[in-house]
Amino acid sequence: MTKRRVTLAELMIVAATLGIVASIAIPLHVNAQARARIEQAQADLQMLALGVRQYKDHMGTLPEALTVLTAAAVNGRNQSAGPFAATVPAPPPGGTPPWGAYAYASSSTGTFVVTASGDGTTITLP
Repeated sequence: MTKRRVTLAELMIVAATLGIVASIAIPLHVNAQARARIEQAQADLQMLALGVRQYKDHMGTLPEALTVLTAAAVNGRNQSAGPFAATVPAPPPGGTPPWGAYAYASSSTGTFVVTASGDGTTITLP
């Protein structure tokens, strides 16, 4: 019975194969992380937009800031409702460029937008 030894050429082939697999897998993993951050920001903005709509339905006016959504509110009919959001969520960590705080703007015409930017993407709702 003879012992078979691994040659340098065989080791180089294995190393090259592992390098090719890693060069394919690493960018896919990074892309998946960016998509997850974008989806998290979209979900957060949808929740905040829903809270703004509920606040407007209850109070008759748009909130001055997103932080107003985290407390109960009493309307002109002395009806209490809320909180309309448990908390204003922090934006997803990381990203290139990193995610900034969620922005809210309302107009005197009764329209509003909530916006988030990061990972080269800007999301605006509604």
